[in-house]
Amino acid sequence: MSNPFLEFLRPHKTVPNTPWTAKSRWDLNFSRVSVLFFGLFIFGLGDSLLIQSTIGNAPWSVLAQGVSGKLDITMGWSTFAISTVVLLLWIPLKEKPGFGTVANIVIIAGAIQLGIDFIPATENTIVGLIYIFIGIALVGAGSSLYITCGLGPGPRDGLMTALHNKTG
Repeated sequence: MSNPFLEFLRPHKTVPNTPWTAKSRWDLNFSRVSVLFFGLFIFGLGDSLLIQSTIGNAPWSVLAQGVSGKLDITMGWSTFAISTVVLLLWIPLKEKPGFGTVANIVIIAGAIQLGIDFIPATENTIVGLIYIFIGIALVGAGSSLYITCGLGPGPRDGLMTALHNKTG
């Protein structure tokens, strides 16, 4: 007999169906949108912890930091702008966004900026490692929540899957 908890943690080859999984990218209801928004928000906070650790960063956040520094804009606006540009790259690939795609752009950028504004950057390695471990956990939990909503991929994920679908 298998342990239900271990079965729950078993990696899936596809996105699992959950009670909040939508039938389409625009199939909205209060509970599904709540899970989506919560997942995106904790993803953004997790990303801000990685940034504020001053130890390392996610690749797209490195790009956003560079753009932010060059254009003298906040990380939130930089993340928002990059996400929007990436979404525009979907047009020639004929990829269609969903409600979650648009929410991803707005909420993650806002949560990253909120985290940067309220979580102090650290030069302390131990505190930085704590930020990183919590940040990775939040990004993972947030990803699992927003992806299982089925309301459309994030701009970067959709670009990658659209490129794969077009090129094989």
